[in-house]
Amino acid sequence: MILSNISIPLLGAVDTAILGHLPVPEYLSGVAIGASVMSLLLWAFGFLRMGTTGLVARSQDGGADWLLRAGLMALLLGVLLQVFAFSLVESIVGWMNASPTATPHALAYLHIRLISAPIALVNFAILGFFIGRQDSRAPLYILLAANLLNIGLDFLFILGLGLGARGAAAATVCADVFACILGLRLLSRIDGAIWSTIAAQLRKRGFFPWVDRRPWIQLLQINADLFVRTCLLLLTFTFFTAQGAAQGDAVLAANAILLQLLMMVSYALDGFAHATEALIGEAVAKQSGKEFHATVYSAGILALGSAAGLTAILVLGQPVILTLFTDIESVIDQAKRVYWWLCALPLLAVWSYQLDGVFIGAGRSRQMRDTMFIATILVFFPSWWLTQGWGNHGIWFSFLLWISARSLGLAGYYQYYTATKSWVE
Repeated sequence: MILSNISIPLLGAVDTAILGHLPVPEYLSGVAIGASVMSLLLWAFGFLRMGTTGLVARSQDGGADWLLRAGLMALLLGVLLQVFAFSLVESIVGWMNASPTATPHALAYLHIRLISAPIALVNFAILGFFIGRQDSRAPLYILLAANLLNIGLDFLFILGLGLGARGAAAATVCADVFACILGLRLLSRIDGAIWSTIAAQLRKRGFFPWVDRRPWIQLLQINADLFVRTCLLLLTFTFFTAQGAAQGDAVLAANAILLQLLMMVSYALDGFAHATEALIGEAVAKQSGKEFHATVYSAGILALGSAAGLTAILVLGQPVILTLFTDIESVIDQAKRVYWWLCALPLLAVWSYQLDGVFIGAGRSRQMRDTMFIATILVFFPSWWLTQGWGNHGIWFSFLLWISARSLGLAGYYQYYTATKSWVE
C-alpha cells in the first residue's frame, strides 16, 4: 500500500519539477491552482474509495454488490460533476486569487482534466474494493502503471511538444483512462468469479440491480458523512493555496512544492492507514475485539516509526530536495522560509491518518466528520484570521494546528469508545 500510495504524489512531484524548471513560474503557479481546484472537485467524492473499502471489508460475501453500487454511483456523480464544473471553473479560479498570468494556464488545465472526471471517480470505487479485499498488489499495479504512463506523457507533452499546463492535464486524463481499463482487467483476472456474480445478480433482480433500499441508504449515510469530511479537508487545502496565491506567484509556487512534499509523506503514511481499514473491517466482521486492538497497536507503532524516518529525510535532505523541484531562485527563497513548518508535520499528522483508517474500517464515519468540522471551522480559520500579519508563516502555522486538532480529536473519540463502548458490535 505504501508503494502504490506514494506513486500518486510522485506524479504530482514530477509535474511540479518539470514545470518548475521552465523559465518562468507562471506555468507552475497555474497548474498549482488548477490541480488544487481539481482535487477539490474530485476528492470531494473520495468517499467512493473510503466508503467502499469499509463496506467490502465488513462484507461476508466478497463485496461484489458494494463494488457495483459504488461504480454506478461514481458514474452518475462524475457526469453531474462535469455538467456543473465546466460552468463554474472560471469563478472558482477567480476565488483562488490567481494572478492574471497564471489564470489562463489554470483554466486550460481544468478544462482538459474535467474530461476524465467520471473515469477518475470509478477508479476510486475500484481501488476501494481491492483495498477492502486486502489485495494490496492490484492497487500497486494500477497506480504504478498509470502514474509511470503519466510521467512519460508529461515529458512528451510538456517538454517535447511544449504544451505547458495543457500537456500536464492531457497526460493525467490519459492515465485516468488507462488506470480504469487496467483495474477492470485485474478485477476479472484476480477474482474471476466477480463478473459472473454480478451477472447472476442482474439476472435475478433485473437490469437495475439491488433495488432493496436498505443497502443504498447505508452506502449513502456513510458516504454523506465522508463527503462532508472530505469537503472540509479540501476547503482547507484550497484556502491554503488561495492565500499563497494572494502573496504572489513566487509564494504560490513555493507552497505548491512544499505541499507536494507533504503529499508524498501523507500518502506514504496512508499505506498503513489503508491496511488498517481492511484489517479493522475484518475484525469487526468477526466481532474480534482482540484482533481489533492488536491491529490498532501494531499499525500505530509502524506508522510512528515511519513518520520519524520521513521527518529525518526532510530535515537532512533540505539542501537537495528543493533544487530537485525548481531552479528559480525567488521560489527557492520563499520555500526555505517556511520549510521547517513542513518538517514538523509528519509526526503530528500520522495519528490523524492512522485513526482515519480505524474509523473507516469500523464504519464510524460520523466521528470523522465531526472532528474535521471542529478542526477546520473552530481551529484553522480562527488561527489564520489571528495570524494574517505573519504572512506565509501564518497560513503554515494554522495548517499545523489544523492537523494537530484532527489527531487529538480522533484520539479523543477513540479513547471514549474504547472505554465506554464495543468497537466490534
